[in-house]
Amino acid sequence: MFRTSLRNVLAHRARLLMTVLAVLLGVAFVSGTLVFTDTLGRAYAHQSAKDYAGVAVAVSADSAHPLTAHDLDRLRAADGVAGATGRVSGFAGVADRDGGLIGTEWSHQGGNFAPGAHGTDPAYRLRQGHGPRTAHEIALDRHSAATGHYRVGDRVRVATDGPVRTYTLAGVFTTDDGAVDAGGSLVLFDTAEAQRLYLPAKGGAAGGRDAYESASLTARPGTPDSAVLAAVKPLLPKGATAQTGRALADEDARAAARALSSLNQMLLAFAGVALFVGIFLISNTFTMLVAQRTRELALMRAVGASRRQVRRSVLAEAGVVGVFASVIGYGLGLGLAAALRSVTGSFGARVPAGPLVVGADSVAAAFAVGVLVTLVAAWLPSRRAAKIPPVAAMGSAHLPAPTRSLVVRNCCGAALCALGAVAVAGGASAGGSDGRTLIGGGAFLLLIGVIVLIPLLSRPSVALVRPLLRGLFGTPGMLASRNAVRNPRRTGATASALAIGLTLVTGLTVIGVTLGGAVDRMTTDSMGADYLVTMASGDSLSPSVATELARTPGVTAVSPQQAADLRVDGEYHAASAVAPGDVQRVLTMDVVDGSLDTLAHGGLAVAEDTAKSNGWHVGQSLRVTYQDGGRGTLRLGATYRANSFLSPLVVSTAVVAGHEPEPYVPDVWVRTAGGGSAAHERAVVHALGDSPAFKVQDRADVRAEYGGSVNTALGVLYALLAMALVIAVLGVVNTLAMSVFERQQEIGMLRAVGLDRRRVKRMIRVEAVVISLFGAVLGIVLGLFLGWAVGETLKGSLPDYRLIVPWGRILVFLGLSAVVGVLAALWPARGAARLDMLTAVKTE
Repeated sequence: MFRTSLRNVLAHRARLLMTVLAVLLGVAFVSGTLVFTDTLGRAYAHQSAKDYAGVAVAVSADSAHPLTAHDLDRLRAADGVAGATGRVSGFAGVADRDGGLIGTEWSHQGGNFAPGAHGTDPAYRLRQGHGPRTAHEIALDRHSAATGHYRVGDRVRVATDGPVRTYTLAGVFTTDDGAVDAGGSLVLFDTAEAQRLYLPAKGGAAGGRDAYESASLTARPGTPDSAVLAAVKPLLPKGATAQTGRALADEDARAAARALSSLNQMLLAFAGVALFVGIFLISNTFTMLVAQRTRELALMRAVGASRRQVRRSVLAEAGVVGVFASVIGYGLGLGLAAALRSVTGSFGARVPAGPLVVGADSVAAAFAVGVLVTLVAAWLPSRRAAKIPPVAAMGSAHLPAPTRSLVVRNCCGAALCALGAVAVAGGASAGGSDGRTLIGGGAFLLLIGVIVLIPLLSRPSVALVRPLLRGLFGTPGMLASRNAVRNPRRTGATASALAIGLTLVTGLTVIGVTLGGAVDRMTTDSMGADYLVTMASGDSLSPSVATELARTPGVTAVSPQQAADLRVDGEYHAASAVAPGDVQRVLTMDVVDGSLDTLAHGGLAVAEDTAKSNGWHVGQSLRVTYQDGGRGTLRLGATYRANSFLSPLVVSTAVVAGHEPEPYVPDVWVRTAGGGSAAHERAVVHALGDSPAFKVQDRADVRAEYGGSVNTALGVLYALLAMALVIAVLGVVNTLAMSVFERQQEIGMLRAVGLDRRRVKRMIRVEAVVISLFGAVLGIVLGLFLGWAVGETLKGSLPDYRLIVPWGRILVFLGLSAVVGVLAALWPARGAARLDMLTAVKTE
């Protein structure tokens, strides 16, 4: 029986081609994901090891108690310690020749160059020039120097937390620092200059000169790191901690693995969708093959083959196909992993170099998935094959599924649809993350139920458009509509693949467009400012920034938004400390009750929803505890409609000034006379000292930053779902091709009674379009329902939420589905039109 199965596979190579493609695409997605994340994990682990190469123990000081020169001397004197190097670091933004910031926004670092006895720093390898020797010199990492087109001797503008200063480039270096390898920039200062910039003296304490944030200790030859750690622990000053370099490298590697785990899960989820869609194609293929081989299988039963042997023969064919497709798919997956690494690098994040990691886990997973999915998809066709009676060998008719099986199927499908719809509606009512979890479970049941019911739905759906098809395409249109519902199981399986893909695409589009609309309204309705000023590093702005901007010609209103935490009646609440009077001009605050003028007199404004949920009302005095533990009473002077840019509680900066010695000011909002303009923007930038450390965004920039992330995420999701849609298209091609093979005699008769080749092609094309549009309409309806449900769970976190149905994109999806049908029909239609009339009529 196995030899027979192998011969059948070889005999039906062309018919199994689409099945092989579906399996290998799914396997490629799975194996590519696993190899890609394994490769990145190994590369980052190797990078972490390089970061701490030669570091036996790393000592970190408490921010309030930096390490002193005396502390370093004590550490150097510990048993087994060969040397101790003090380090200080902080933000340092390097301007290119146009004034822009070099490097990725999340990593702009400055540090100290600490030369040893030979005048070199082991952490940095100089490629040109020398290390900084005076307060007026710096060294740059090689990539930043190349990006800024800087050479040794050039003047370079560098921004730290203070004013922009110009330094002479003394040297260019390379480093194993992971942040630099990932696209960040690194500036090295003379140690004294770095201490002046990053550790200002505080009341004569150990800040300023001869103070360090951390220290790297090296071990004497033959001394294990653990022994060095044990020796220095008793010598650590107050607040300092120590770890071995190996422990820190392992910790960084674990953090990278955790970050990659979420990426891995997301990619595998989309691979699962692609494989799930592939199941319908594979099952359809083997169902049609079994139907075409009815006489052959019946004859095998007649000569003594048992049902179990017949079933095993079909599964053996599936197993051979699965193994063959998995081999090719795994090879394709390796190429996909390499491509993913290149694409990641093209987005500006430089991935650490290293070879592709081909592990046993990825190989085993790829082959297990490929073979298992194929066997699962072929299981039902194998059972049908085993039930073919020997008497069927006497005729050529294919045995239709009994009516009872369709009744049972329809009842099960209706029950699943009802359960799924109720769960989705319940999740929409519940809201929040719990509601989304319920929607996810309900969506799965609903999809399965619709898939089960599709054969039942296909007949009335196609019947509705039959008059239109006949009117538009004549006899070919009528024949196509009848062919589409001749075998409802086959049509259902083919349409299911497209329905699943379009459900996900439509649902994501509805959510994405709705979120995008919320962002647009947030920037247009909630923002009255013309500019938003932030630090490029994401750090806090100095309180003096708002003062300087307020003096700028053309600026009419400036308000910082200082982040503060207030405990009201024992419960923490996020608060925004703002400039009374100006805040209403830079941010929309629609008053519901009371007056915002009370902010200037130490009052409190609260978002309407927050006030209602806590039972607060205007005029009420609230007992508050500040961040430093101080207590006070604030009078609630106004409630306002929530603004996405503001925290639920708003106070004056004067209220919290005495309770936060180091205020955190992430944003400053600026409004100018007559609105934004190039002149106003230049004035704002100039007021900030033309510093690359600051990021000045106008309304369009803010809108692009917030809305751009939604559009980018939507684009990535579309790209990931493309694999499932490609497999769905293969399913349409496969169904039509094998349907044409089954209907050779019928097509020959149609040709004999006057249907020419052109109309035969049209018949096949219309049939493909009908099946594609049927699946697309089902998917779009389900996607709209699920998109609405998920949107209902987001209402609470999005002020002024409004569901947006993207009718334009939906029409595009329908148009693309029709195009898919036409393209999928090209090969089958051409084959049908080229059939020899007499040969086709004689075909059994």
